[in-house]
Amino acid sequence: MMSLKKFLLSIFIIIIINIISSISCDRSTNLQENTLEDFVDEASGTGYDSQAYPSYWSMIDDSKDLIEQSTDDVLTLKSSDQVAVTTVSVHDFGAKGDGETDDTEAFVKAWKVACSSKNAAVLVVPQKIYWLKPIRFSGPCLSQLMVQIVGTLEASDDRSDFRQDGKHWLIFDSVRKLLLDGGGTINGNGKEWWQNSCKINKSKALAFYKCKDLIVKNLKIQDAQQIHLSFQKCMNVLASNLSITAPEKSPNTDGIHVTNTQDILITTSIISTGDDCISIVSGSEKVQAMNITCGPGHGISIGSLGSGKSEAYVSEVALYGAKLIGTTNGVRIKTWQGGSGSANNITFENIEMLDVTNPILIDQYYCDSKKPCKEQKSAVQVQNVLYKNIKGTSASDVAIKFDCSKNFPCQGIVLQDIKLEHGGGKTAKALCNNINFTSIGVVSPLCYQAKL
Repeated sequence: MMSLKKFLLSIFIIIIINIISSISCDRSTNLQENTLEDFVDEASGTGYDSQAYPSYWSMIDDSKDLIEQSTDDVLTLKSSDQVAVTTVSVHDFGAKGDGETDDTEAFVKAWKVACSSKNAAVLVVPQKIYWLKPIRFSGPCLSQLMVQIVGTLEASDDRSDFRQDGKHWLIFDSVRKLLLDGGGTINGNGKEWWQNSCKINKSKALAFYKCKDLIVKNLKIQDAQQIHLSFQKCMNVLASNLSITAPEKSPNTDGIHVTNTQDILITTSIISTGDDCISIVSGSEKVQAMNITCGPGHGISIGSLGSGKSEAYVSEVALYGAKLIGTTNGVRIKTWQGGSGSANNITFENIEMLDVTNPILIDQYYCDSKKPCKEQKSAVQVQNVLYKNIKGTSASDVAIKFDCSKNFPCQGIVLQDIKLEHGGGKTAKALCNNINFTSIGVVSPLCYQAKL
């Protein structure tokens, strides 16, 4: 039988999800209302199992009287005999919100109070502009916590402010049962970083490390120093209704980066950046993405995997329903020579490609280096990959390219109902090396000479 504590926690999380969806989304200009109006949701009925995420879709929805609207137009919770809620505003600790004053210390103090609350807590960021240096929001917290971002968080553009931790701007560390919501904006102010790009230190605008039972929804994340949103060593995550944008030529500005994370659902989001819209790397499993609009950018990637002769594992990844527009790649798996491990049980289904340069790509000879990479015998094994109902146009002659390892050929590749045409009126091609594949239905273009 569920304990009283768990029961109250479940009530609180369901209240937040249902009421925020009906109030905060309307107040925050509805991120998807216009830009997704022509996008057809093809992901329903694709096998997504809500029971995999019981923290989000369970329990009850009969306590709406606990919600009220404050005079500052900020969602708050009323205390009752059932649920006691502590509301904390960054303004209680001296935040100015004028876009010029350093509000870092006010946020740090507000977090400490909210995180140490024995009651469920709401940390409120009102509708103003807050200038911030790097902050680590550390857990564990005593109870579950909501951070309601209505205003704009703007990063310092002074790179010297990042000397202590050059890889993060805002990071939530070891927090359980956390919800970020509110319709506000997280602005990485990344122009200074783009002009001095360095791949060694990938600064992350918004990062979550070792967080569990996490929801990030209804936010705009823009112009990150490099990676916009990252999940590392997290479990049970929902990322939903996000708008992630940066200029097409901004370097290394991945949209959502997933590493060593299990049970994550990314849904109904628009991502337009200078790098991968979604990148999934080693240690990640049970990753689902649904209703994603991507472009410009480098597409949706699994990898790179196996760099520096490392061992890498990715499994149970599924993309259901996506639209890729003008991207460098469509759906890509990329691995380095010399690595080991596997990428398996992967599904790409119900995807529309519009003017994508490499719509379908497996590259086991990935080499992101100025010098040519030496050919090596070992490789990350790629197996059990389904490509189903993928249609659209290729911006290059080669719409499908499987460049697999001689020693570890791609196994169990299935192509079903594929129709990719050359956008320039030419006949699109498929290049396939060292691959074991099966075709079902109409597949065009089709691999005829797969070398093994």
